[in-house]
Order: sequence, then structure tokens, then C-alpha cells
Amino acid sequence: MTKGTSSFGKRHNKTHTLCRRCGRSCYHIQKKTCAQCGYPAARKRHYNWSVKGKRRNTTGTGRMKHLKLVYRRFRNGFREGTVAKPRKSGAAGSAVPSQALATK
Repeated sequence: MTKGTSSFGKRHNKTHTLCRRCGRSCYHIQKKTCAQCGYPAARKRHYNWSVKGKRRNTTGTGRMKHLKLVYRRFRNGFREGTVAKPRKSGAAGSAVPSQALATK
């Protein structure tokens, strides 16, 4: 019995499948846990001994669909129920297209 080439041909069962939370193929089917993010645990798996791993999966590496709105609202003091000041309408902006039509 060899440990090399002939043994590799017998490997056709999957131990890991796609994880619902992180999307990687790290969800162990028998253990029912993800090796990458720790799903279904409530807290996401991360360790201080892997600085690069934390950098890849930290806040700001994804879409930040909600947080980028919170940052903008924070800069404006979380104001609500106010109306924006009306801008002064410039006459030069509306006159340009009419001049272009008159010259043609």
C-alpha cells in the first residue's frame, strides 16, 4: 500500500461544501460547522494569530450597505425631519442650450 498516487485516486467524497454565511467551500458536512467563519456560531471566527486573515475579513472589505450611510449621517449629526435650504437658481445654466439652438 502506497501513501501517494494510488491513494489519491480513491478520493471522491466531499467533506466541505459552500457556507451560507461566508460563501466559501469550508462548511464541514458531518461536523455542520464552517472552518472559515465558524457558522452556525453567532460570533464570527477570527483569531489574533492571523493578522492577514483579520485584514481580509474586517469591516470595510465588503459593501458596507448600512454602515456607509451611518458614517454620512454621523458627519451631519444624525439630523432628521429637516428640509434642505433651497439653492440659488443660476440663469446661465438654462440659457446655454437656447443659445446653442439659435446659432444652428
